[in-house]
Amino acid sequence: MRNKPKARPAVASHGGEGQLRIIAGVWRSRQFNFPMAAGLRPTPNRVRETLFNWLAPHVEGARVLDVFTGSGALFLEALSRGAGSALALDQNPAAINALRGHLQILRCDNGQLLNTDALRYLQQQAATAFDLVFLDPPFGQDLLRPACAALEEQGWLSKDAWIYTESDNPPSSLGLPGNWRLHREQKAGQVYYTLWQRTA
Repeated sequence: MRNKPKARPAVASHGGEGQLRIIAGVWRSRQFNFPMAAGLRPTPNRVRETLFNWLAPHVEGARVLDVFTGSGALFLEALSRGAGSALALDQNPAAINALRGHLQILRCDNGQLLNTDALRYLQQQAATAFDLVFLDPPFGQDLLRPACAALEEQGWLSKDAWIYTESDNPPSSLGLPGNWRLHREQKAGQVYYTLWQRTA
């Protein structure tokens, strides 16, 4: 009697590697791998291109904060397009290590990385006020609302900062700070991509 072949183990949806491509700027078309993780949703290329079209006059020389960086796609895109400096936060050490390798390959010295709990980090007093902030937290963990509150309350934002959010709920239902003005929004599938501008 022949032995039955062993069933292949299921591949976890948060395992393996993904790939990102820098769309424009000095590193245009460069491609990098990044480690997949639970809850990671890299911003699609089409959405990223739209976002940076919206932000075109505001990236050059900006101080950028990428709060839940994940793949680092937005962080790297901003640096490629001339951001003055950028800080990326993530509690996944594999994500931060991969990004550290990317920065070394690119010989980039104006990008900083912190392996930390991003929400707790924001709830401390700010050391720097940022001009442009990316907020793309894992869904289903109620991270976006407290992160936005901490940005506003702890002094992380410059006077007229731009804040980009990704959420699975409509922007009008998020309860974000009242002095943030909705500038642009787009929906793809079940995800809302929204750009806000802070008013002092």
